Amino acid sequence: MKPVVADNKPIAVMLEAGKEYHFCRCGRSRNQPFCDGSHQGTGFTPLAFTPAESGEAYLCQCKQTRTAPYCDGSHHKVPPEMVGKEFSL
Repeated sequence: MKPVVADNKPIAVMLEAGKEYHFCRCGRSRNQPFCDGSHQGTGFTPLAFTPAESGEAYLCQCKQTRTAPYCDGSHHKVPPEMVGKEFSL
């Protein structure tokens, strides 16, 4: 099973230092980029992370990044027609 491309661009979010977040890795969450439990039965698990600093961050929505949860520019390699579909680079 491959992750679903939630979008082919990152999303800007405000993060709070020391707070734990759960990043969606399956792409099925309706609460992107965060997990809502939609991964159940997919073999995917969310990525727990705690930012060291508060402020704006760009989180991956294409689910292809190698620096999860942060965007690394991999979305530039994701064809627009793959948004909403399973895809893997």
